[in-house]
Amino acid sequence: MSGIRLERISRRFGGVRAVDGVSATFAPGKVTALIGPNAAGKTTLFHIVCGTVPPDTGEVYVDDRRVDGLPAWEIANLGVGRLFQDVRCFPRLAALENVMTGSRRQLGENPLAALVLCRAVSRAEKTNREKSLRHLGFVGLADKALALAQDLSYGEQKLVAIARMLAGESTSLLLDEPTAGVHVDMAHRIMRLLRELAATGRTVVVIEHNIEAVLQYSDWVYLMDRGRIVSFGLPQEIIESREMGEAFFLKGSVAEA
Repeated sequence: MSGIRLERISRRFGGVRAVDGVSATFAPGKVTALIGPNAAGKTTLFHIVCGTVPPDTGEVYVDDRRVDGLPAWEIANLGVGRLFQDVRCFPRLAALENVMTGSRRQLGENPLAALVLCRAVSRAEKTNREKSLRHLGFVGLADKALALAQDLSYGEQKLVAIARMLAGESTSLLLDEPTAGVHVDMAHRIMRLLRELAATGRTVVVIEHNIEAVLQYSDWVYLMDRGRIVSFGLPQEIIESREMGEAFFLKGSVAEA
């Protein structure tokens, strides 16, 4: 795996240039943080990588394959997983069932196969259930497998969503504010988990406003402001940089970003 590479990505919405000539590399085996104030272009960049928003110009590569212009489902099938800010669990499904929905190319999704190949579908369903239970165990929620997602805490729902990405065999994980809205202990738990996933060779990219989490858990940091990458480097040097002050503190506190 060679990670994700962006070359001169731009995207305009009306008169606003949300992303302006961004080039960046997100390496496998590393946790890369993407930070910056609101409207810096971070989430738009994620949309572009995942194929839900096409770039106006530039190129996107996933493991050296060019993917800009491909539909979102095809990019997902190449191993790009996404955690949204609003998590998007199915509230009335159990945690295990939520994870099971992440498995790709399920035999039972084909109505004809479900009717004709009943035994094969049943075996595939059992395999998917066992695999999904292992993923739930990895994120520490095996004991909550049968709990409805709506009865889980917000942090636990984020863990379910991460397990669902693993069920989808995602090798590149894009997470939008994974620690937002959760207790500090859960925030550390989530970030430690992401470090474990990076250690397996996965590419992990987080949009994050939690500066403590950025400092403690990320390997590299890209700072964005007004659609551009304004700085790149080690966490400590970026957080203490002049560009960080210009992007955040001259416009308001970090908490407001």
